[in-house]
Amino acid sequence: MFLVTSKAVVALLFCSSFTLAAVEEENFKNPVCVQIGASISSSSDVYYPGHPLYIKGVSHWASSSSQVAKCVVEPGTATDIGIILGILGKNRTPFAVKGGGHATNPTYSSTTGVHISIYRFSKVLYNKGSQTADIGAGLIWDDVYAALEPYGVNVVGGRVSGVGVAGVILGGGYSWKTNQHGLIVDTVTAFELVKPDGKVVTVTKASDSRLFSGLKGIVTKFTMRTFPQTKVWGGMILVGTENIAKVTAATAAFSSKVTDPKAGLITAYNFGLASSPFQDFRNPQISLLLFYDGPNPPRGIFDAFMTIPSLLNDVSTKTFASLIKGFPTDSTLDNRSIFCSLSVLSLTPSFLNAVLNETNYWGAKLTPKSGAFISYATEPFLPSIYSHNKDSTAFPPVRSKGFLPVNIFYSWTNRAFDEEFYKAARASATALSNAAKAEGQSVLGLPVYPNYAMFDTPLENMYGSNLPTLRSLKSQVDPQNVMALAGGWKF
Repeated sequence: MFLVTSKAVVALLFCSSFTLAAVEEENFKNPVCVQIGASISSSSDVYYPGHPLYIKGVSHWASSSSQVAKCVVEPGTATDIGIILGILGKNRTPFAVKGGGHATNPTYSSTTGVHISIYRFSKVLYNKGSQTADIGAGLIWDDVYAALEPYGVNVVGGRVSGVGVAGVILGGGYSWKTNQHGLIVDTVTAFELVKPDGKVVTVTKASDSRLFSGLKGIVTKFTMRTFPQTKVWGGMILVGTENIAKVTAATAAFSSKVTDPKAGLITAYNFGLASSPFQDFRNPQISLLLFYDGPNPPRGIFDAFMTIPSLLNDVSTKTFASLIKGFPTDSTLDNRSIFCSLSVLSLTPSFLNAVLNETNYWGAKLTPKSGAFISYATEPFLPSIYSHNKDSTAFPPVRSKGFLPVNIFYSWTNRAFDEEFYKAARASATALSNAAKAEGQSVLGLPVYPNYAMFDTPLENMYGSNLPTLRSLKSQVDPQNVMALAGGWKF
């Protein structure tokens, strides 16, 4: 599930693909890009193909998510974003907005038009009086945790290294602290938002409850509740094929019996080429991510996992920031990737064995074709996680059921196999949903987590009964349909 490589090599190869485009831009610069450059303040910049910051701007964690844009705009103020949106809307120019760039859906945070990268919104300001933190939308979670660590506080945020703040929050967001405090979006108290008409507003529940629950525009800053943070216990364990049955049994027992809200776990069934020296192309393995929100867990919670023979084990007491750094997600060289998802009510032994069967089947079928790596992440949470927030949010539409996300991740190298991998991921999600139904789980209608959902997932499957309200809000806030020029889900 967690792959490590050199980003520098990827950047150099990616740079070469823009050579021809750079030559063309020497003689012609897109007029909309030129207009933007002449209209924004000195706090912002426009970059064209061939410039190193252009390459940084359009690059994504998955190469299949990157496109050649006319230009990259790095706004430095919310006011400048408003100016940019005004120009784009008037000219009906396609655009994209990218935060951390971790989205795997093609075209969702990329474009052949004007690419907006919000890296410059990168401040973290802790307010001790209100016990909140203002967090720039251009940050990754690693930066947030490091900035808050000296104050002895933390926020409910992302679970692995390198993931952007904005996308995770706006999709709902699961966290290592979700059992204690709910989804990440549940802990946001205010959004600094650039509306499609270019106006900059601070949105709170009190100021505009409808917009607060279903945003439409570009967020530049999140105000989030903070919580005291001690050292934590956790890390990664890699388990070989011969001990998978033990991990499956331990995961099922953890999911059904552990009620301590400070305890967290991700069990990922993996198959294929990874940079780990322990990964075997021909056989599945498991990566375990263990977490306890305290220096040491009570006896019994993780004992079954710790006694399983492992190929790698870095579990120990550490800072929260260092724990996240130990869960890297850097991509393999020039990888193409996709997430696909389903939701279930429980991680039973039979369902987990179905996950293993899917890993074995699709691993053996797909990995010889395109240097593939596949991973099925199962994520046990307490049934009460959606009860922490009584207010409406776009996701989830249902808070009365403690459903669990299952993330299917496929990565490959050859674009010729794109459709085959997409088709396989869909088929696997359907097979696992059917396996859950067969054992009596009432999974029909359970919401699919937007941050794991594939690009063709119907909006109803993610937002359910909230969809009419979201569509009404979209019509009200964006009557000129400016946001339809960008990628992402279309309301």
